[in-house]
Order: sequence, then structure tokens, then C-alpha cells
Amino acid sequence: MTQASGLIEPYSESDLTDPILGPWTRGFPAGRGPMRRSQVGAQGWNVLAGDLPLPLAVVREAPLRNNLQWMQQFARSHGVGLAPHGKTSLSPQLFRRQLEAGAWGITVANAAQLQVAVASGVRRCLIANQVLTPPDLLAIAGLLQATPGLRVLFLLDSVAQLLLIEQAAATWSWPVSATVFDVLIELGLVGGRTGCRTEDEALALARAARASPVVRVTGVECYEGLGARGDSAADQAMAESLMQRVASLSQAIDDEGLFECDEVIVSAGGSAIFDLVAPALRPSLSRPVQGLLRSGCYVTHDHGRYRRMVSVLNQRIDCDASLQAALEVWTTVQSMPEPGLAILSAGRRDVSYDIEMPIPVRVCARGSREVGPAPGGWQISAMNDQHAYLRMGSEAAGLQVGDRVALGISHPCTTFDKWRWMAVVDEDYQVIDALVTCF
Repeated sequence: MTQASGLIEPYSESDLTDPILGPWTRGFPAGRGPMRRSQVGAQGWNVLAGDLPLPLAVVREAPLRNNLQWMQQFARSHGVGLAPHGKTSLSPQLFRRQLEAGAWGITVANAAQLQVAVASGVRRCLIANQVLTPPDLLAIAGLLQATPGLRVLFLLDSVAQLLLIEQAAATWSWPVSATVFDVLIELGLVGGRTGCRTEDEALALARAARASPVVRVTGVECYEGLGARGDSAADQAMAESLMQRVASLSQAIDDEGLFECDEVIVSAGGSAIFDLVAPALRPSLSRPVQGLLRSGCYVTHDHGRYRRMVSVLNQRIDCDASLQAALEVWTTVQSMPEPGLAILSAGRRDVSYDIEMPIPVRVCARGSREVGPAPGGWQISAMNDQHAYLRMGSEAAGLQVGDRVALGISHPCTTFDKWRWMAVVDEDYQVIDALVTCF
């Protein structure tokens, strides 16, 4: 990336989407020379044949493809757009596949992630966060000036934030001095994260934003995900209350003529109870409304928290099969130092543990390519930086040193950020492609 006269020049594709991988990259075979990401799928590697060192994070193609199609169809059936949260993977390859599947755009968390999205070809971006520091605002302004057709929206939840935006813009020179930022008024929950706590506060903020020369009010946003409990009755009551407030605020802003757009954006949606907010994303206003779901974890789903939450969602929508876990971390049994305990070659630097320990899901004997399910009694009891403690109880099932165990995860976001690349594999664990991450 270069910077001249305050304008940001997007990364080149070779720098970002097709970087050089080599033996210095975890999971890459030590005996092979460097190559571009796009060349990995042609190498004939197979995870179970021992062609790649373990631990290794893999994304299974069939479940990934299912998830992309299923979630897009869900959004389409509810008459809303999908702007999946890119912070889950921060992978240019997955961004492109989400767009190819029909996504309206991509959501990101900050200006740095925005630059990754733009370099990946995204032209409609929602920053699901408050932006207020001069470097971040200048980066957005520069990208808007340098990228034809780019649209960026971010969240506004206080007059204090608005004043900081105005102060930053007052110091800029041409051409970014002409930038007007599109903002969504964020409505929050008491005790929750960001967002105006009351409708009156949010409406007063919309009035102040309408009077500002540096922002345009283009919609309303909320986030229900932190309130989800996996109890349908409680989750439905919470979601209905929140979305009624969103509709009421949207109507009040519309009635006062505070929206400065041809189409109003109304956005919500985490990865746990998106079915409960989707029907309320298109309130009846004086102008067209584009509802946007921002679910992100669906892209690979998981074996833990989101599997449990979506199983409840499936009951609500009477769906037998929806999202499937696509992300696994394969490990080697490194040691079996005492009965009932195996030490695996992956730890906190390799796999999610922020919500719960990883879940043993598959096993494959050393020298074999036959994969079987891990016994139900197996569990990871603890992890060090690079070791996991697999407790087997009385279900050792013939496990030996050198065998391979695949770990499922709970919360994909915090596994993606541990890997610079991941192998995309078919059902025989043949490596057919590779993706990179940009954390």
C-alpha cells in the first residue's frame, strides 16, 4: 500500500489475495518451495496422506458450499439482503464466494478491514462499528475518492462521535475535504454494547446528523446477537422488542425528513437468531427500504455454540437441515503418557477456546485414509500454547501415537485469526484450493 496526498491506494491482488506461501507459513510442507496461494490446489496434496504438517486448519468444500447457498436463500426468501460480517474470516477468497453467491455486500469491523474488503473487490461495505479517529476517517475518505462505485456506511451513536468526525474533516485538504459519510443510527440495548439506549436519544442524534455537513443519515442499525440465549421464548421476546423499537425509530426519522438517501438501510442480524430479526427488516416508510442481515459465522458454522443455537433456530423454522460445520483443525497424537490421556499437537495458538474447548469430531489412524467419528466420550480438558489434552475415559478405541484427530470448534472467528492460510479440501481430504486470511 502507498499513501500520497492523503489518498489510500488499494492493495494489489498479488499482495493480498494471492500471496506467496512457503515453509515459513504454518501448515505448509517444509520440503516444498514457495508458491502462490492459487497454486496450492494443483499440488495433489492430501491431508490424510501426510503431505502436510499438522496441526492444519482445513475448510471442507461441500459444507462450505452448502452454507453459502443456504444462507443466501434464507435472506432471499425473507426479501432482505445479506451483508455477511467479514471479520469472521477476513479472507478475500471467502468474500468473493459470498458475493458470487449473491451477497449485497460485506460487513467489516474497522477501516483496516475495509481496505481488505475493497482490495478483494467489494464495492458495498458496512462498518458495523463507530468510526471516529482521524486516521480511520481519512482512510475511508481516501478509499471513497480512489475507488469508483465504492459505498461505505458506518455506525453513529452519539453527538460526541459526530463532533469528532466534524473536527477531523475540518483539517482535511482537497479532495477528501468534500467527503460526506453515510451513517446508520445505532439503537442499542441497556447493558449491551454500543448504540443509543433510547429512541428519543437516537432521534435527537439523527436531527444533529441531518444538520451536519459531514454525514448523511441513511438508515438504522441494531445488533441482537449478544442477547441471544438459545431459548426460543426469551429470544423471541427480546428480538421482537428490539425490532419494534427499530421500526418506531425508523418511522420517526422518516416522518421528520431526516433520511438523506433514496433507499433506507435497516440492518441487524448476528449468527444465532437471525430468523427472529429478518422479518422486521423492512418497515413501511415513505421511501424504499433495504433490509440487511449481517450474519457472518454461517460461512463455516461450527461444532459448538452456533451448532446449538442454529439447532433451535431450525426447530423454529421447521428445517431439517441447514448449516453444516465446515472448519476443522487436524492434529497428531503426539504422546500417550498415561491411561485415558492423549496429548494432541494443537493448542491455543491453533484453535478457538474463547467460548469452550474444541470438540473431537473425527479420527484417522496413522498410515490410513479411513476417517471415522470420534467416540462421544472424548473431550479436550485443557490446552497449552501448542498442546491439547484429550481425555478418553474408557473409550481409547485403539488410539495410538501418530494417529490423527480432527478438532471441531466453537466460534469460528477465533480460529480464522490464528491461521495465515487454510487448505480447502474435498470429502477425501484432497486439497483442492487454499484461502488466506488478512488479520
